[in-house]
Amino acid sequence: MKNEIHPEGVRINKFLSEAGICSRREADRHIEAGEVTIDGKKAVMGDRIFPGQKVALCGKTVRREKEKILLAVNKPRGIVCTAQKKEKDNIIDFMKYPKRIYPVGRLDKDSEGLLLMTNQGDLVNKIMRAGNRHEKEYIVTVDRDITEEFLRGMSGGVYLEELDVTTRKCPVTKIGKRQFRIILTQGYNRQIRRMCEVFSYHVTRLVRVRIMNIKLGDLKPGTWRNLTDEEMGRLTEMLKGSSSKTVIPEKEDRSKSYGKKRRR
Repeated sequence: MKNEIHPEGVRINKFLSEAGICSRREADRHIEAGEVTIDGKKAVMGDRIFPGQKVALCGKTVRREKEKILLAVNKPRGIVCTAQKKEKDNIIDFMKYPKRIYPVGRLDKDSEGLLLMTNQGDLVNKIMRAGNRHEKEYIVTVDRDITEEFLRGMSGGVYLEELDVTTRKCPVTKIGKRQFRIILTQGYNRQIRRMCEVFSYHVTRLVRVRIMNIKLGDLKPGTWRNLTDEEMGRLTEMLKGSSSKTVIPEKEDRSKSYGKKRRR
């Protein structure tokens, strides 16, 4: 998308996102830190960019990347999903990819498996917004035998006191004595681990195996690949109608969820 078709200008965070620099959220952090300038002046939240203006990040001019990049990565355990270079063991330093890319959402440092890396800001937003309800699938191993009560509780919606939220109902299937498959359409911080802890289970291994139609498959840990034309075509179709704007989540019904917060 080019600035010329936006007579009202493009918000600075969106400009940086569409330029393949970082996500809008990361852009906001750079702006708040005073690292972004417009025509030599420090940018502030809400500033708009018009054709002919010069934008710089940390003194380097920002130019739009013409090549659209979308990679499937098998993130190893111990790598942090952030583009912030100050973070030790960050995904950018780990990959050493020749062009600027950033992660689509996050996967906990202690978790592993499928991570998407891209330079397409709107794509990131459409995939990750909880309101779009796109699926992410995980294989989870826990520290003790799985019971039917645990499966019912996990799938029925779990109140997470630390976050003051109730998770959506979701499919949970036992695939081993201590292993289950779970499909989420949300992405709360350490959501699966927190859900398990409500039932006094602790996660010993967590692997994301699918994001929408993109599967981890036999991709080896620490390696990555370009999406196939078939995957890209299907993904584009699935994203039609998805919002790239912040979606206000619907109020979850806590009355029937496990771990319901007691009224005082």
